Amino acid sequence: MVMPPSAADIDQRARAVKALLLDVDGVLTDGRVFYLGDGQEARAFHVRDGLGVQLLGAAGITVGILSGKQSEVVRRRAEEMGIELMLLGVEDKVEAYENACKQLDCADEEVAYVGDDLPDLPLIRRSGLGLAVADAAAEVRAAAHIVLRANGGQGAVRETCERILKAQGNWRV
Repeated sequence: MVMPPSAADIDQRARAVKALLLDVDGVLTDGRVFYLGDGQEARAFHVRDGLGVQLLGAAGITVGILSGKQSEVVRRRAEEMGIELMLLGVEDKVEAYENACKQLDCADEEVAYVGDDLPDLPLIRRSGLGLAVADAAAEVRAAAHIVLRANGGQGAVRETCERILKAQGNWRV
C-alpha cells in the first residue's frame, strides 16, 4: 500500500511550482458540453477559477491548458483569465505536456497538473504536484498527490491556486 504524501511534502512540492497546467473538461468545467440549436457549444466556468489564475499570474506562475478538443468557447475563457499557453486539440497529452515544459523552461518538479480522467494519469504521475478534482475517476484520485475538495467546474482550480500561493507565501488577503 502506498502512503499518501505528508502535508510537509505537499507544501514542498507546491513551493517548487513555476507552472500550472490544467485539463479543461472536468477541471475548468464540470465536464458537460451543451450543444445549442444553432450547432454552437456551451460550457459553464466558475468565476472564482478565473481570479485564482490571475492571482497566480501576478505571482509569476504561468498557467496553461491542455485539451483534446478544439473549442472557441474554451479559447475565449482562457483569454479572459489571462492564460496565454493554450494547447487545444492535442491528440497526445504527454507530448503536449513535454512541449509545454519546453516552452516554459520547466522541469517536471516545477509543474503542477490538475486532471480528472484517465488521459490525465501520465501527467498527474509525472508532474511535481499532481492534483485531482474531487469527482475525478478513482484511478486519477489514487495517483494524485492531492485530491481537491471541489469538483471540476466548481472552484477546483481556485482551490489549487490558493494552495500553491499559500505554500509559496504569496497569498495576500
